[in-house]
Amino acid sequence: MAQSVKSAVSRCFVPLCVVCFLALFPRVASAQKRAVTGTVADSSGMPVIGATVREKGGKAVTTCGADGTFKLTVDEKNSLLISSIGFLNAEVAIGSRTTFAITLISNTSALNAVVVTALGVKREKRNLTFSSQQLNGEELLKTKEPNLVNTLAGKVPGIQITSSSGNAGASSRIVIRGNSSPTGENQALFVIDGVPVDNTETGNISGGAAGSGVNRIADIDPAIIENVNILKGAAATALYGSSGARGVVLITTKNGGVDKKPVFNFSSDASFEHPLLPERQTMYGQGTKGIFYNGEDADQKTSLSWGPRMDTLKVNGQPARTYNPYDFFRTGITTNNTISASGSNNNSNYFLSYSYLNQKGVMPGNDFKRHSFFAKYNSKIGKYVSTTFQLGYSNSDQDRLPEGASNGPLFVLLVQPVSWNPYPVFQSNGSQRGYRNSRNMPLWTLDNISNDSKVNRFLPVFTTNIAPTSWLTITERLGADIYTESDKYIEHPSPQIGLTGQIRNQNVNFQQFNNDLIVNATKTFGKFNVNLLLGNNIYTTYNQYMNINSTGLNITDFNNLSSGTTITGTENHTQLRKVGFYSQANIEYNRFLNLSLTGRYDGSSVLNPDKNFYPYGSAAASFIFSEFLGPKASSVINFGKVRLSYATVGNDGVGAYALSTPYIQAGRNTNAGYFLFPFQGQQGFLLTSALGNPTLINERLNEYEAGLEMRFLKDRISFEGSYFSRRSRNGLIPGSQISNATGFSNTTFNSAEISNKGIELLLGATPVKSKDFSWNITLNFSKIKNKVLTLGPGIGQLGRLIKGEPYNIFYGARYKRADNGELLIDASGLPVVDPQQGIVGDINPDWLAGLDNSFRYKQFSLSFFFDMKKGGDVQNDVEAAGLYYGTSKETTTRGKIVIKGISEVDGKSNNVEVDAQTYYQTRQYESTIQDGTYIKLRNVSLSYFLPASFLAKTPFKSASLAVAGRNLWIYSPHFTGADPEVSSYGTGNSSQGIYAFSTPTARSINFSLKFSF
Repeated sequence: MAQSVKSAVSRCFVPLCVVCFLALFPRVASAQKRAVTGTVADSSGMPVIGATVREKGGKAVTTCGADGTFKLTVDEKNSLLISSIGFLNAEVAIGSRTTFAITLISNTSALNAVVVTALGVKREKRNLTFSSQQLNGEELLKTKEPNLVNTLAGKVPGIQITSSSGNAGASSRIVIRGNSSPTGENQALFVIDGVPVDNTETGNISGGAAGSGVNRIADIDPAIIENVNILKGAAATALYGSSGARGVVLITTKNGGVDKKPVFNFSSDASFEHPLLPERQTMYGQGTKGIFYNGEDADQKTSLSWGPRMDTLKVNGQPARTYNPYDFFRTGITTNNTISASGSNNNSNYFLSYSYLNQKGVMPGNDFKRHSFFAKYNSKIGKYVSTTFQLGYSNSDQDRLPEGASNGPLFVLLVQPVSWNPYPVFQSNGSQRGYRNSRNMPLWTLDNISNDSKVNRFLPVFTTNIAPTSWLTITERLGADIYTESDKYIEHPSPQIGLTGQIRNQNVNFQQFNNDLIVNATKTFGKFNVNLLLGNNIYTTYNQYMNINSTGLNITDFNNLSSGTTITGTENHTQLRKVGFYSQANIEYNRFLNLSLTGRYDGSSVLNPDKNFYPYGSAAASFIFSEFLGPKASSVINFGKVRLSYATVGNDGVGAYALSTPYIQAGRNTNAGYFLFPFQGQQGFLLTSALGNPTLINERLNEYEAGLEMRFLKDRISFEGSYFSRRSRNGLIPGSQISNATGFSNTTFNSAEISNKGIELLLGATPVKSKDFSWNITLNFSKIKNKVLTLGPGIGQLGRLIKGEPYNIFYGARYKRADNGELLIDASGLPVVDPQQGIVGDINPDWLAGLDNSFRYKQFSLSFFFDMKKGGDVQNDVEAAGLYYGTSKETTTRGKIVIKGISEVDGKSNNVEVDAQTYYQTRQYESTIQDGTYIKLRNVSLSYFLPASFLAKTPFKSASLAVAGRNLWIYSPHFTGADPEVSSYGTGNSSQGIYAFSTPTARSINFSLKFSF
């Protein structure tokens, strides 16, 4: 490994450095008539480092140094042109003056806005050769979403975000431009101020609470974010090399203000949340075939609600009462209080923030609390050096109950008969009451099952910038991501389901360190503006998992591991390291032609030792054709650019130690079951049945992209469109079968190929803009086609992946159909079951869109956002169970029914009646798949900013009041649940599109107060 790194340095890094510095060595300007000097600063008086000062009408040009000064020899008849990224150009006549103090005004135009790109490098948006979209931090805060991932939902074309459940603190999944890895990580890479951070879903213990955990980006407080930039294509992410295939979410945090005195900002939010629940029938009680079962006596227990009508049922001579199972839920309450302070002096500025989020979920026993602290200090040391130190700390605590088809409350609750009274919870002998066997009752679980997850997380970053000349900056950035997590799952003994109880403890220790050394040089040569970047990256990750399980609890209410009769433990450590060398060249010619070349050479400790270094890179170009338009056309078309790119990047698909065949804890089969060692004090281990493959390499993605960007009518209308075609290769396929003669049953191969092709459209307009009133509208649209091209030799299917089909389809039992697509019906009136299983659904949407409107009238602001998805199937297990048990709203119609279809007996329309209960209890897997099309009014926000005159005699500088709503309206015509945007078992690849007894999402109203002083 070390030898490979040394070889790579000698071959690539050193020669590139030599070439770079020789090419950029300052040239001596020819002498002119007058020597002038001056300074360039921004509106706050801070020097604008690297600003270009050019002689208009002459050849002299220079850039400002670290203190904003410049020196130039010019003709007094000419003038000075001053320009810098993020500022409006300035022109100053020379005349007889020899010294100048020039102030540049920030450019708020979206056309010339400065955006953060890979590695934290800032570039003017007009010069980008790839697709990216930047979102302002204030815009994200409008959504009132505690989880940062959810604030991005529907706002950026090419991105799909899926919430796992309505749990407080629940995880969310973010995928950019489709899934590209068959079994590896497909979620976007998150980078905060240039440092990659972990977004693993944690909080789950094997054998513990089913359902989703917490994605670790939930630790980040949205209030500290200045902006978020989404890098979607491979050309945009090529500098991340072996991690660039997933797309990148770049987060830039806030800096200190320009005020000499501290400025304090305070905000307080309170939300009230109502669960969105599936409709159900309330006309029929517990029982079967119309016969009532009371759920109390041993022979009167059943899970079915195919009993008599409630309006005819009498119990003990009295009309039967109806009980609403949904009374189990509560109104969720979320509060979020944030205070921040910022200020500056001549050489430094600071920003401090603290927030406390307290989220009480709509399901009892579910809470999420987060304390967040953030500090950032920027300082200028001497003439050439500036530093930034920042520290983020969060402490989070989540309590939740199991979800899905588990021992938790929801599997029973959502199909609970309306005739059954859940109170009292216990029998007179102390055992739990239950209307059915083999399941715990929902109210019993509240006091007898718990899952608690506590996380302490630190995100320190230290950055040093050295600018020895006006054209050169050297950056050293060291960052870390460190967190510890403690999870505890408790399940008390339950004779109701024959379990003896268990306690599971899990401790996670995660450490990630990232170091970048970057040399960035910018020079102007006549009409050429050249930027060259060279860098080195060292990245190390360490994971430690320790689990202790205790089963057979004998002491009531003693939730200690020592109370179990059997105690076992496991421990797991992983460590990996990557070393990368990268370079980038951006060449602009005469403000209309841009060429960008990037290259990265990555080495990884987890890859084939004989080939653990791989090259990645991109070539991209853009042509700003609006520079050649005449005056008339330019008054209509303010800006026009076409761009083309090709790039190759990687995906970190190889896990630590995947090259080797490890030992695992052995077990032994007995008549009483399978038991792990130790046995009689002796421990036992054996080789796993999965053979390690020492030739594994990194997954690779190649992508072509073309784009068009235009602005019209003084930037009142904007358009951006992209087309991309990407193909991933060397996809890792674990569990591939091999001959048992080898002594092993399976191994892992690099063999899969997946393609994604799509278009992304973004349209913005300002129909009205005046002093008192403005209206802005933004529409985004994306359509992605996904296909699994190859899985591997002899592999046609791998779970939900099938060769030749879209990624992650639904496959299982289905019905036979006639040539016209209608169901075939047998002689008894029931659909004919196809003996061959097949594809019954596809989770991939046909297209996604978002529509955002914002209005401002004097001190009032109103915004509302619609999010749309066409297609994308959902496996609705809640509806499937409701049909079987007789609680689904569809089962309100009972007795004899005729199923629409073609009779296989005579080929005519079916007219044979069948009993409704028989039909619904024999439905096949195909019937659980539903179209997940939806339109959501995802967010509405109304705010009022108090006038400055009103605050003149108060200590406050600004104040505002706001009310906002989330999920106020959902239209899902083909989905029988309340919200089709759900993935009950978390963010994993294979669990997507499954709605299975997860905590319901909520409709919420939020009230907010903000002020500064």
